[in-house]
Amino acid sequence: MTSFLTRFFLMLGNIVIGLSVLGPAGMLSELADGLDVGIHDAGLLVTYGAIVLCIGSPLMAWLTTRMDRRILLVGTLVVVAVAEGASAFAPSYGVVLALRLAMLLVAAIYTPQAAATVGLIVPEAQRPSAIAFVFLGWSLAVAGGLPLIAVLATHFGWRAGFGVLGAASAVIALLVFMTLPGGLTGKPLSLASFASIARNRRLVTILIVTMLQISGQLTLFVYLAPLLRRLIGAGDLAVESFFAFYGVAAILGNVIATGVVTALGTELTLALFLGSTTLGLAVWTMGAGLFAAASVGVFFWGLGFAAINSMQQARLAETAPDLASASIALNTSVVYVGQAVGSGIGGFLFAHGAFATMGYVAIAFMIAACALVAVTWQGARVVTAAS
Repeated sequence: MTSFLTRFFLMLGNIVIGLSVLGPAGMLSELADGLDVGIHDAGLLVTYGAIVLCIGSPLMAWLTTRMDRRILLVGTLVVVAVAEGASAFAPSYGVVLALRLAMLLVAAIYTPQAAATVGLIVPEAQRPSAIAFVFLGWSLAVAGGLPLIAVLATHFGWRAGFGVLGAASAVIALLVFMTLPGGLTGKPLSLASFASIARNRRLVTILIVTMLQISGQLTLFVYLAPLLRRLIGAGDLAVESFFAFYGVAAILGNVIATGVVTALGTELTLALFLGSTTLGLAVWTMGAGLFAAASVGVFFWGLGFAAINSMQQARLAETAPDLASASIALNTSVVYVGQAVGSGIGGFLFAHGAFATMGYVAIAFMIAACALVAVTWQGARVVTAAS
């Protein structure tokens, strides 16, 4: 029971981390109006944050390798709580940006180290499914969190969104502290660990697939709300519903992936959900301006969101178990590289009114990711080899 509660609260921590990273996407218009900047500038809160995250994830994993996992993860959530609370009272865009960058440098620790930590408290055979469960927090962040942030921002202003995130982070920090055993430490990392990853062609290929598919998705996702308003004339309620629909699909996809990965193996499971997301982006793009096409596209797109990332983490653990802590940290880092690349490209295209082009760019990234998986295909593998 204690092990389940620990996994559950670590997953809740990923909800607030996910919202700390993606939260501005749910209130772009309110941030732009309230801080007297353009939509593109508000979107840069995600882009610049992602740049900090992609550097911070491996760096902080190395610097904190010998720290007690409870102190590390709880401390990270406390920093997020303080920074989000302070952002609720920030007087200007510059202050919000500075607080966000400082917060995300620390927040970069949480997702990879929560995944590595859960591997220390579950039997080896359960490691892939446990990692997938902890990552479910990102799906829930999109499913329930972003619609809530959108509602709060619409009705109470963007400051309310930051305030709620700060309070939630503080509560979850307390819950993690109460249930995560003390004295847990990961395998010590050295610069040699990262050098070993760089020499492993398969690990590098897996990391590139992560970057490509995230770049494709974030080209559109960060600007989903303003795109819905411009392409199909969606109102506030419709925008909130689309975020929720996407998130529910992501939860469903992650649940399905967790249930079938043992039988199908990570390679085939990954391929199925990469195909789903690519299909969804294609339907969205080809049917731009049609409500039905947007709905179907968002469903298949969301279905693959969390499942792809869970399978990528499991593939890294399968390929080199002794390097899993470092490789998962790097995977999280390249997720943030993808966010920076995708949101940066998306912001540029959005600012120039190239709304349809955004979809085609997203599809191109996804096709490249699928092709890379195909040329490195190894077929079904025994999932418990990840232990």
